[in-house]
Amino acid sequence: MENEVLVLKLEGRIDSANAGEVEKEIMEKAAACPGQDIEVDAENLEYISSAGLRVLMKLRKQMGRPLPIRNVSGEIYEILEVTGFTELFDVKKRLREISTEGCDLIGSGGYGRVYRMDADTIVKVYSQGIDMEMVQHERDTARKAFLAGVPTAISYDVIRSGDCYGVVFELVNARTVAQIMDADRSRVEEMGEKSARLLKSLHGITLEKDALPNKKQEFLNWLPHIGTILEPDEVKEIRDFILSVPDRNTFLHGDFNSKNIMVQENGEFILIDIGDAATGHPVFDVAGLILPYLFLPKSPSPEEERRRLLGFRLEDGPKMWNVMCRTYFGLKTPEEIQEMTGKLMPYAQLMASYQGSRRMGYNRELMIQRTLPGIRTRLLPLIRAASPIDW
Repeated sequence: MENEVLVLKLEGRIDSANAGEVEKEIMEKAAACPGQDIEVDAENLEYISSAGLRVLMKLRKQMGRPLPIRNVSGEIYEILEVTGFTELFDVKKRLREISTEGCDLIGSGGYGRVYRMDADTIVKVYSQGIDMEMVQHERDTARKAFLAGVPTAISYDVIRSGDCYGVVFELVNARTVAQIMDADRSRVEEMGEKSARLLKSLHGITLEKDALPNKKQEFLNWLPHIGTILEPDEVKEIRDFILSVPDRNTFLHGDFNSKNIMVQENGEFILIDIGDAATGHPVFDVAGLILPYLFLPKSPSPEEERRRLLGFRLEDGPKMWNVMCRTYFGLKTPEEIQEMTGKLMPYAQLMASYQGSRRMGYNRELMIQRTLPGIRTRLLPLIRAASPIDW
């Protein structure tokens, strides 16, 4: 029994010589647990003949519903696919095991790290504790974005690395924008302009309603959590501010920063780490740039940690913001950039408060210590002085 599921672990070979014995034992186990959820673990199954397949069919018939079969090797999967069993059963392949030891780390964030495996491939290894459901969500989101015309890397394999899940992407000789700027500071202007134009083009993509999560609704869903540490009138102020954002079905990356943009050898820009993609007003993506480029370099975290999270020199963060803000909005003077930054600051602070409390798991005591002061001294004053969005 595993998590209240009866797991039947098949081993070795199942053929005409032992199928009857296997059937007897399996049926006895199933009969002893009536109504119990059952899974078949094929990790140690080396071969299964038609006689063994008939045993699985009898078990499926007894259950009256599709039977999950997990950890299936490539050879066993071929047998199940050729015989049509992949259409009758919930079959999941055994994950390939890889090691990132000796691989170049090209990026890291809250949910995992990205390594260069070889000249053709990279792998994102999720942090320990992140389950397959989240991995699958990110793969599905990337697929929807790709079909909508978003230049995103498509994963072609899910793997395990130690106790963590990972996803492999094919990206030939690609480097992140952060790596390029870190290696050559003279390219900050170029990378900032190209990144801003890429973001502008993404915001030209309109998706069908409910194709991806709605960003505004994500913030509204956050309010009950902070409602445990705020006064009702303070929550209402934040809710009214969120609701004032115009509704759009624009594609949003959700975490657009220099470590999530890769530049291939041919100069093509490809997006990775797209699990936070959503629909909504572009202000959420644009204001989100303030977090890594203006807030992070000045945060109280140790310099080494801030440097790792940004991916390039801390002093170049504000320059990157200025270039991207100027290019995205077609601004010409420092005064115009400063004015636009001020208009976006309430939305940036909203996102900072949201992300901070989310990273804490909405722990009330931690939110009182770390989130509440920022909401009352920065977010609420900014909201009260905010200008309506006019773009």
